[in-house]
Amino acid sequence: MASSAAIHAFLGSAFSCIRPLDWVRYQITQPVAPRFQRRGAGIPWTKNAQEKREPMEKIPMTPPGFAALEAELKNLKSVERPAIIQAIAEARELGDLSENAEYHSAREKQSFIEGRIKELEGILSLADVIDPTKLSGSIKFGAKVTLVDEDTDEEKTWQIVGEHEANIENGLLNIKSPIARALIGKEEGDSVEVRTPGGLRSYEVLDIKYS
Repeated sequence: MASSAAIHAFLGSAFSCIRPLDWVRYQITQPVAPRFQRRGAGIPWTKNAQEKREPMEKIPMTPPGFAALEAELKNLKSVERPAIIQAIAEARELGDLSENAEYHSAREKQSFIEGRIKELEGILSLADVIDPTKLSGSIKFGAKVTLVDEDTDEEKTWQIVGEHEANIENGLLNIKSPIARALIGKEEGDSVEVRTPGGLRSYEVLDIKYS
């Protein structure tokens, strides 16, 4: 049978690993350090850090351009979307979907419609509608500019508009295009050089209108 001294020695070694009560109370009352979250590959940051977000860039647009996109969005929501839902329902009734060409075609069209709706909603929410009739002076967004090619004497008239309403065949020039960027700030009588796929071209500004 173990002696009293041996038992005391054993208990002493066993309880030596237990923290004093005051130490435990101290640990409980201390604030918990914020845990780390990870952003990206191996980049830590505390929960109090705020990720910087760049503000979304506004999209300049003329009133007609804005109205055209609004009309397209309305048509997609009120006409195209209900029609494709109906088409999918009818295609389901034809039987086996795995070999149902009408069903898969309708689903593809639905995906396109929903994607275009989201795209238009995003564009319109960022639209900065600018009325050209209230502008004047040197070339800026909304200006209708008449140029003459200094080599061929060919005249062209373009209106500088937003990228989502641009249509070069209809004389609507994307403000982000090289020629539009070169024209910004120019006055009547100024010359401008533009690098095109066919080489460097020189134009003279004949007329600037805002209408």
